[in-house]
Amino acid sequence: MPEIRENFVKKCLYAVGRFILKVLFRVEVRGLEHYRAAGNRVLILPNHVSLLDPALVALFLPRPPIFAVNLYVARLWTWTKPFLVLIRAWPIDPTNPFALKGLIAEMKNDEHCVFFPEGRISTTGGLMKIYDGAAMLADKTGAVLLPLRIEGAQFSRFSYLRGKYPLRWFPKITLTFLPPRALEVPAELRGRKRREMVQIFLHDLMRDAAFEARDRRKTLFQALLEARDLYGRGRVIAMDVERRPIDYGKMIAAALALGERFRAITQQGERVGVLLPGSVATVALTLGLSRLGRVPAMLNYTAGPKNIVSCCAAACVRVVVTSRRFVEAGKFAPLVDALRDAGLEIVWLEETAASIGVLSKTGAGLKARFMRPGGAAGDPDAPALVLFTSGSEGVPKGVALSHANVIANRDQLVSSIDFRPGDVVMNAMPMFHMFGYVVGTLMPLLTGIKTFYYPTPLHYRLIPLVVYDINATVLFGTDTFLYGYARSAHPFDFYSVRYVFAGAEKLRERTRQLWGEKFGIRVIEGYGTTETSIVSANTPLQFRVGTVGRPMPGIRYRLDPIPGIEGGGRLHIAGPNVMLGYLKADRPGVIQPPGEGWYDAGDIVAVDGWGFMSIKGRVKRFAKVGGEMVSLTALEEEIERLWPGIRHAVVALQDERRGEQTVLVTEKGDATREALSVHLKAAGCAEVAIPRKILAVSSLPLLGSGKTDYPAVTALAEAAGR
Repeated sequence: MPEIRENFVKKCLYAVGRFILKVLFRVEVRGLEHYRAAGNRVLILPNHVSLLDPALVALFLPRPPIFAVNLYVARLWTWTKPFLVLIRAWPIDPTNPFALKGLIAEMKNDEHCVFFPEGRISTTGGLMKIYDGAAMLADKTGAVLLPLRIEGAQFSRFSYLRGKYPLRWFPKITLTFLPPRALEVPAELRGRKRREMVQIFLHDLMRDAAFEARDRRKTLFQALLEARDLYGRGRVIAMDVERRPIDYGKMIAAALALGERFRAITQQGERVGVLLPGSVATVALTLGLSRLGRVPAMLNYTAGPKNIVSCCAAACVRVVVTSRRFVEAGKFAPLVDALRDAGLEIVWLEETAASIGVLSKTGAGLKARFMRPGGAAGDPDAPALVLFTSGSEGVPKGVALSHANVIANRDQLVSSIDFRPGDVVMNAMPMFHMFGYVVGTLMPLLTGIKTFYYPTPLHYRLIPLVVYDINATVLFGTDTFLYGYARSAHPFDFYSVRYVFAGAEKLRERTRQLWGEKFGIRVIEGYGTTETSIVSANTPLQFRVGTVGRPMPGIRYRLDPIPGIEGGGRLHIAGPNVMLGYLKADRPGVIQPPGEGWYDAGDIVAVDGWGFMSIKGRVKRFAKVGGEMVSLTALEEEIERLWPGIRHAVVALQDERRGEQTVLVTEKGDATREALSVHLKAAGCAEVAIPRKILAVSSLPLLGSGKTDYPAVTALAEAAGR
């Protein structure tokens, strides 16, 4: 009788608790079908973002589970003791390696157990490290693993994120069960390696849950409005060299006002060329075009008139927006003339902005204030923007990315790395580059992170001063730019920087060492393409020098073997971030999707047993010399070791006798083939791989992104050989 009475009291208390939380926090439970599919012996793995989490899990699970509870936390927080009486708590001493034995035995009786793998409440808002106990429990019980994602509680007053996130009393909270998984670890692994592999598996499970639980079916403007509602209309979100901070409310109003100026001169779905540097005005313009249903086509102003006209033709661009001030400062008048001669209409941004009257500005401001995300609904699978490939190996192609593509890549990044609203991003990467627009602009804008837009990455002395001045915490760049900043900067210029991310070209060892020795900062290398945005990246939790990290959540890949190349294969990628397709000159305006949803990256990649990717080189950066496959990228890396601090490029030219021959084009004026041959032979390079000719130049041709312009280098080598 007492037991029946006790169970009745517990049920009543549970019902009252659920009612209170539903009323206050509008708690929504999703994915219960995954909970039911998990079976009987289940290890439930929630993320841990607030003091509310245990109560949320206990009250809204259909079946009362066992709770693994930290013994010291239970003793320290006396207010938790009444709660511990109501649940099936299993206290665990984290200092005792045998503390889990009893729980493992209990789990084998087909129990449900809730275990917070992070072991503590997150102080970053992102995923923290996975404790050994979670890995051991998953490995020893044979239980089905059921990830549970708690969203919204991190914005409550019960989280540990005061000063980092905007907190409120009663934010909406969702609990999302993801599909159950069985532990997948090679049976032959033992001891420490097995424990590490289980930890990686659990980390991926939690990270993937963070990604999959997010709603990606939205347009960019919808995501912008949601960010405003989440982080606050008055939150300062951007600034540029004009030093006029702009908040969410003003950014949205500016986007609406600018966009309306193009309603009469453009059509729904039309691609509009944007020939502008990084600035608040550029961001507002592209968002305004997107809101209006136009597609910004970000033109690479460093590509030269011929290539830019070709890009406009391929994408069927009819109108190009640029700035008189920008054209004068960059001496782009011949480029504008070439665009006019090709029949394109030039629209000046300054004149467009000046034409917006007081009534229009007031109307845009009122509309921005009251506009809700539902009012910006559109097709998430429609094109959101067009970027163009760098042309480092040929004629640039247009790359059409959908709203869902961009939102997916944003979610992949924030699920893997603890970007915070308190961060300040320094973005000097050009807007025509994936790294500068998708990663450096849209990701922080839609995540509540303030960004400083700088118009060019080439100001090696000024950019470190700006980083210091604005207390930037995140910096994006290529190897070339990062090396230039590090050489010019004072050792204290980057004192506030938490993360430095390198992409677009291989991070050289000299750059890594310089940042580590001069500033004490570890440069985080990643890999991406215009067609896919970020594919993989090292993270603070999972880092391996010399690699580009592990694949982002949601990414699938395969490596196709290539005859003559060992230890790697040709990378193909599929996932929600893969482009809609190419825009090419052979079929202007027609989006040509990748074959069967798989994008051929054209890179030779090796993946180790832990999932870390290493880029061996481009398929086109291999030469067949005397019947042997020679990596031109590997040759460049070895030559860099011989003559560090100097730019080198190795290209292949046709050779009647040997098929192809390698040629070194270098900025080292006194380079000799004798010294080169001795070094390469000592490094184990085959005789056929050693460049037959050396061409010294004052400076190597570079693209706007800082990468080597290989078509131009090849042209130099061919001209020298005639």
